[in-house]
Amino acid sequence: MRFWLTLLCLLTAIPYAHADDWPGWMGPKRDNVWREKGILDAFPAGGPKVLWRAKVSNGFSGPAVADGLVVITDFVSKADLSPDNFDKDKFVGKERIQCLDAKTGAVKWTFDYDATYTVSYPNGPRCTPNIDAGKVYTLGAMGNLYCFDAKTGKVVWSRDLKKDYGVDAPLWGFAAHPLIDGDRLICMVGGEGSVTVAFNKNTGKEIWKAMSAGGPGYSPPVIIEAGGTRQLLVWHPEAINGLNPETGKVYWSVKQETANDTSIMAPRVLGDQLFVGGWMHKGALVKLDPVKPAAKLVWKGKRDSAVYPVNNTPYLEAGHIYGVCTDGELRCVDIKTGERVWESYKPVAGEKAQSGTSHLVKHEERFFIATETGHLIIGKLSPKGYEEVSRWQMLEPTSKAFGRSVVWSHPAFANQSVYARNDKELICVSLAK
Repeated sequence: MRFWLTLLCLLTAIPYAHADDWPGWMGPKRDNVWREKGILDAFPAGGPKVLWRAKVSNGFSGPAVADGLVVITDFVSKADLSPDNFDKDKFVGKERIQCLDAKTGAVKWTFDYDATYTVSYPNGPRCTPNIDAGKVYTLGAMGNLYCFDAKTGKVVWSRDLKKDYGVDAPLWGFAAHPLIDGDRLICMVGGEGSVTVAFNKNTGKEIWKAMSAGGPGYSPPVIIEAGGTRQLLVWHPEAINGLNPETGKVYWSVKQETANDTSIMAPRVLGDQLFVGGWMHKGALVKLDPVKPAAKLVWKGKRDSAVYPVNNTPYLEAGHIYGVCTDGELRCVDIKTGERVWESYKPVAGEKAQSGTSHLVKHEERFFIATETGHLIIGKLSPKGYEEVSRWQMLEPTSKAFGRSVVWSHPAFANQSVYARNDKELICVSLAK
């Protein structure tokens, strides 16, 4: 009898013992969905339990969590990194990669290299690392692309994108999170014929390059399946494009120009509907062809319609777009028409805020919302409105933007926990029920 009771306990514990990873930008499927079970319904009084804290320096990049490891990048400098720096002054320091134990926060290895920033908002790296098949991939703000052995930190290969492709760093640095697809590491680079480049992820050698534009923008490439074909979506500052991810061949392009090269959000797809949007009312809905790799424009946004994100990627669900607009309004938009259904400042900065930022992560029937004020919110979003369930002050806002202090880094959700950083610390907090 004791044997069967023990076996029953083990079997019922299995679903809760399984832990998901968050190996890169927006999670394992790059869709900002957290699929773990056994997560709390609301934050306890005094907040959830902090499992560990680790010191970090400045950076906008989020943590990656996989295979028992956490990888984070930062910029270590004695300079004042708060200026907007549209004059592209020089800020000297070192970009650093830290690999930590996901359970304890103990540092397993570090690597750094000299870096001189000449970008606006010189606060640190932008791109979340990728952890994949025993390797770690990082891209710094000035175009330093590295592949490391995940266990040892040994450099497997590296590229200098500026030098190799004869380009300058974009105004806000290299910020489009690289995408791993099979043996390819796909990056937004820039230059003539090399807006998008696919590297062999094991050797760093170029596999293909594609397209020309005034700049690469900041939008991360995305893989979808539409028209019976796997397609690579690339939104550069002049158009949204569908490519063959294996060859770089351009299947289709729909003109979608940006203001000041601000293609930033990741293209989002719901069924056959594709949405992109950015600063200065630059947004569009594109319909994907159901039988072949092709697309056509449905509508363009106007001043009083759609949503225009700056530092965040919207979430598409049940015929609606939920995203944070340019002045910090979380908006709900009817995807068919672009008509705004409602808006609220509460789950962002609480008031109008230029380039206001919150990150929306879906978990079951609710969202975990990481705000620029350092709060983590559990909330529900529907066409009826925004419903706040629970709120907790997760981090101190330490970065400077438009005269206020912010946290713009995207957290990771793994191991029934949240991993989040500001410019002082990386924390791991249990969100287990």
